[in-house]
Amino acid sequence: MKMADDPKKLLNVLEARVRQLMFLCDNLEEQKQDLLLKLDEKEAQLMKVIHEKEEYSTKYLNLKAAHALSGEPTDMKETKLRFNKLVREIDKCIALLNE
Repeated sequence: MKMADDPKKLLNVLEARVRQLMFLCDNLEEQKQDLLLKLDEKEAQLMKVIHEKEEYSTKYLNLKAAHALSGEPTDMKETKLRFNKLVREIDKCIALLNE
């Protein structure tokens, strides 16, 4: 009779371990979903920060240009460089439109 009990015990142990593995698998799936959600949130935050950086960079360049146009004699070289850069950018845009 001992031999008949051993397969039943083995089967019960196997069933318990399979249930435990399924439980662990479900927990890992939940953790994965939580991590994916957090990753999406972080990516959204990163995109927001990048967008804000671009806005501040543009505002800084505009402020710098306005300051250069204020007519202070020490900034004339910077003003000329800024105008040259703007002209080059406009020329590139015109060239792209002509293509």
